[in-house]
Amino acid sequence: MIIRCSSLGKIMTNSRSKTDPLSKTCKSEIRSLVKQKLYGYNTDISSKYLTKGIQLEDKSIELYNEVFFTNHIKNNVRLSNDWITGECDIKADDLIIDIKTPWSAETFPATEEEIDNKDYEWQLRGYMMLYDKPFAELAYCLVETPDELLQYETNLTPHLVEGTDADLRVTVKKFERDLELENQIIERIELCNEYEQEYTNKILNKNK
Repeated sequence: MIIRCSSLGKIMTNSRSKTDPLSKTCKSEIRSLVKQKLYGYNTDISSKYLTKGIQLEDKSIELYNEVFFTNHIKNNVRLSNDWITGECDIKADDLIIDIKTPWSAETFPATEEEIDNKDYEWQLRGYMMLYDKPFAELAYCLVETPDELLQYETNLTPHLVEGTDADLRVTVKKFERDLELENQIIERIELCNEYEQEYTNKILNKNK
C-alpha cells in the first residue's frame, strides 16, 4: 500500500496502546483505503471550505508571490516512491510550499504561533521526502471569498479582505527536512502494510 501524503497525519498518530503500534485513527484510515480498493469507490469529501481552497488556489499563489516577490507557479507533477505518493502545490529550488486558503479572516492564523496542525506537517515531510527538498513552508493566504459561496453567510465582513494589506494576509510556517522522521514514516507504513493484508484477508475470507 502506498499512502498519500495528505493521509500521513492520520497514519502517523501515536497509539495509546503499549502492545499495538498502530493507533485507532491509523487503523481506521487503512480500513477505509482497503474498502475503497475492494469495493471500487472513492471517498469524496466536499464542503464550502474545500471548494474555496480549490477555486482560489491560483489567487492564493498570486498573493504569496506578491508578498515575497517570487514567481512561483502551481506544480502539476505527482511523485511516488515505495511508501508514499503526493503532488505538492509549489516546487521551488530548495523548497516545497503548501498553500492553504482559509475560509475567512476569523479562521486565518494571523501569526506563525497560531499554526498548529500536525497533520499538515506530516504532509509536508512527505513532500520533502518525495521531491528531495531540504525545506518546506506551510503558507496560509487570505483571499476574498466568492459571492456564490457566501449565500448562507450572515456576516460578510470577515470575507471582504481585498482592502487589507497583502503582508497581513499571508502567514508562513517553515519546516526543515528530518531524515529520522522520514524513517519513522517508512517504518509506520510497513506496519500499515501488514495490517492492510490482515484486514483484506478478513474481508475476502469472511464467508468461507
